[in-house]
Amino acid sequence: MATTPGNRTTGRALRHALCAGMAGGLVVLSGCGLTGAPASTSTATTRGGGDSPSANTAVITEEQAYERVIAQVLPSIVQITTSKGLGSGIVYDTQGHIVTNAHVVGKSKTFEVTLATGGKPRKADLVASYPLGDLAVIRVADRNGLTPANFGDSGRLKVGQIVLAMGNPLGLSGSVTNGIISALGRTVTEPQGEGSPGATITNAIQTSASINPGNSGGALTNLHGEVIGVPTLAAINPDLGGGAAPGIGFAIPSSTAKDVAEQIIRYGKVTNTRRAALGVRVNTVVDADGRPVGVGVAHVDAGSGAAHAGIKPGDIITSVNGKPTPTAASLSEVLAGLRPGTQAKVGVLHPNGKTTTVTVTLGTLSGT
Repeated sequence: MATTPGNRTTGRALRHALCAGMAGGLVVLSGCGLTGAPASTSTATTRGGGDSPSANTAVITEEQAYERVIAQVLPSIVQITTSKGLGSGIVYDTQGHIVTNAHVVGKSKTFEVTLATGGKPRKADLVASYPLGDLAVIRVADRNGLTPANFGDSGRLKVGQIVLAMGNPLGLSGSVTNGIISALGRTVTEPQGEGSPGATITNAIQTSASINPGNSGGALTNLHGEVIGVPTLAAINPDLGGGAAPGIGFAIPSSTAKDVAEQIIRYGKVTNTRRAALGVRVNTVVDADGRPVGVGVAHVDAGSGAAHAGIKPGDIITSVNGKPTPTAASLSEVLAGLRPGTQAKVGVLHPNGKTTTVTVTLGTLSGT
């Protein structure tokens, strides 16, 4: 699935936020997600019983749960302002580190950070950006009063859990929307472009929470007050003239965000992407009618799995493990679901017109 982030609030940025690649009639751009209600929270209501005790009790119980979570998590949400626009971030620790999306920071090195609870903007600097996974860490100089968020285990999520998305959509600081987890384990890819690193996000959380430009980098939380995702993409429907597709958004799981943040804080960069790679640099090849037909190999890394398998510049990769790879984005999506060190069957079209299938031992994707 193709995607595009949307972190700016200017009219120009809003247009960019609603651009994306296409998959199954949907295109994805910047967004947020949702997660689980505690077992004690009742969401059952009585049909046609607006005044019934059971209906009133259910509403009050859920309302109180929302209020408790918002009061707990919102102090950990910040607005990040760059020279190009704004987005959201999550306070990670008491040392001033803030997790956000790579497309929020863009090419900026310095930022202004404002807490959702108010106060003067604080100066912040970039620690490192990881565009391939659309994550970044910045650090504020003034750490006074920072409230780190509690990151939960995204591996324990279930479809149907209630979640809240917190951020700064359209510059409206400290906004909250609600929804459910619609699906788990999605793989979505952002098309490259202004403000978009072209990241492929694995194990993405799909949510029905409303997502708007400015939500990117904020928090997707469950009703226990735990951050379980980083809202990153929302969907648009090209059949409706590029209008928003309500109720379809995506978030990077908290387990991925924590792993990347810890590596950046410790090493200043991502040292282990945990993502598979062929060891090639590629571009999409199209036929005479402009239709993509495969992935052209422009460069093969020395000593890589591709090199050992005999793949050369000028070859066209047409499939991996039987799955067609008509575009560079589709190749990234297939590889994102594989593990480094495993073997993959790669379909290759050679310049002489001959087709072969070679076995490639996958390496690890570089973090830069």
